[in-house]
Amino acid sequence: MLKIENLHVEIDGKKILKGLNLEIEKGKVHAIMGPNGSGKSTLSYVIAGHPNYEVTEGKIWFEGEDITEMDPHERSALGLFLAFQYPVEIPGVNTTNFLKTAINSIRKSKGQDDIEPLEFLKMQKKKMVELGMTAEMLKRGVNVGFSGGEKKRNETFQMSMLEPKMAILDETDSGLDIDALKTVANGVNNLRSDDKAFLVITHYQRLLDYIKPDVVHILADGVIKLTGGAELALELEEKGYADFIKTEAA
Repeated sequence: MLKIENLHVEIDGKKILKGLNLEIEKGKVHAIMGPNGSGKSTLSYVIAGHPNYEVTEGKIWFEGEDITEMDPHERSALGLFLAFQYPVEIPGVNTTNFLKTAINSIRKSKGQDDIEPLEFLKMQKKKMVELGMTAEMLKRGVNVGFSGGEKKRNETFQMSMLEPKMAILDETDSGLDIDALKTVANGVNNLRSDDKAFLVITHYQRLLDYIKPDVVHILADGVIKLTGGAELALELEEKGYADFIKTEAA
C-alpha cells in the first residue's frame, strides 16, 4: 500500500532522513520506534506532505501512485490520514462542521455527491458512542479548551469518521493516561481491516500492548536500523535502543 524508497529529507538545510526505505502492506499495522531526534515525526510529516520538509532524493508511493510532490489535500483525498503528536486547535470551527466539510471534500474528489445529512448524523452518533465523545464536545471549536486526552480522542474520532485507507499515528500515546490510551487504541482497533493499514510511531511499548503491531521497525539517525515482529518492541522496552543500534552497526 505504501512504499518509500531511498528517502532523503532536509529541513532548513539540516539532513533528517538519510536514505530511508519502508514498505507497508494492506491489512498490516507497522510500528516505528526510536530515540529522540531519529526522524520519526519527520517521516510522518513527509508522508502527509508537510511543506516545510524538503525531499532531496527518493520517492513515496501510495497504492502504486507517486505522491512525492502531491499537496496534503491530494494525499488526504487518496485516503491518507495523520494524527498529530500535538493536535492543533481551530477556533470558530466546530468539530461537526469540520468533519462534514472534510468528508464532502473527499467525496467530491471521487465524483460523489455530498453525504446525506441523516447518514452523517447516524455515523457520527455511532462513532461518538464508541469513543466516549459527547455532543457538547462536537459543538466546540476543534480541540479548543480540550485536555490532552480529549484532543487525542477527538483525532481518533475524526479518523473513525473519515475511514482512511492508511492512518499514521505520530506518538498518539503522548500525555495520555491509561483510560484515554485504551479508548484511543479501541478506536484504532475498530478500524483494522484487510484493506486498511496503520503506521504507529511511538517511544514506548505501552501503546503496543493495546494496538498489536504486525511489524516493528527501529529508526535511528534517519534510517531503519532493524525490523522484526512484535517481540522486538518488548526487547526494546527491556534493553533500550543502544544495543540494537550498536549490533546493527557492527
